[in-house]
Amino acid sequence: MGYALHRSSLTAKENFVNHTPKKFVAVAALMLASAAHAVPVSLTKLTGLTGGTLAGTAVYKADLSAIGLASILSIGIRDNSSGLGGAVGQFSGFDLDAIKLSTTDCADAACAKGAAGLSLFDFVSHVLFTPGTQRVPVDAKLFGTDASGSAVDNAVATLDQFDGESTTGPTVFGFLSLGDDGAIDFDLTAAASTTGLFLYIGEVGDNGEVAASDVIVREGHVLPEPGGLALFGLAAAGLAWVRRRR
Repeated sequence: MGYALHRSSLTAKENFVNHTPKKFVAVAALMLASAAHAVPVSLTKLTGLTGGTLAGTAVYKADLSAIGLASILSIGIRDNSSGLGGAVGQFSGFDLDAIKLSTTDCADAACAKGAAGLSLFDFVSHVLFTPGTQRVPVDAKLFGTDASGSAVDNAVATLDQFDGESTTGPTVFGFLSLGDDGAIDFDLTAAASTTGLFLYIGEVGDNGEVAASDVIVREGHVLPEPGGLALFGLAAAGLAWVRRRR
């Protein structure tokens, strides 16, 4: 669903409630509310820089044990640069080097790079990317995306490693540019307990393209799950049966 789709899902939920027999409303509401419990997190910039050979990645940390949720199932990041800072074209917006969940509490960027991360990310099929706009001159697509420009190419972005090369030259590698107001959402492969849990995200270039005020965690998934789709299908079939009975 993502940021814009989250708002539209709430409207869909309201319409469904107003026009659907009550016995099916509870089922649909349960599914549509899966991403409703979203909590913004406050990040702190760690000392030092990390990344690839150019070591130009700033790392931000959030202590998730203080957010008031027992566990999380998804994380969202949105560019908040307001068109300021950084490069243009394919490198517009927040440049995400990596994202990591770890029980290691780090004070500097080098520690965050080396800390053991929880194996809860699937950067191929559990990611929803919403490209932002490019600053002129515009390129064919944002850096780190696939041929269509609408999905992440993790062979280039390598979002599981703090390895971004902070350059726009021929050695550029290892990150994803969100574009101005772009967003990316990660569904975790399993629920993560927030007890003693820390979130780390890396900003390539440390140049003012900020995401730190627009990072949220959720109790529910963002992408539809096969089980949820099946449940919704059963509810729809039941509704059709009621209408035929009428």
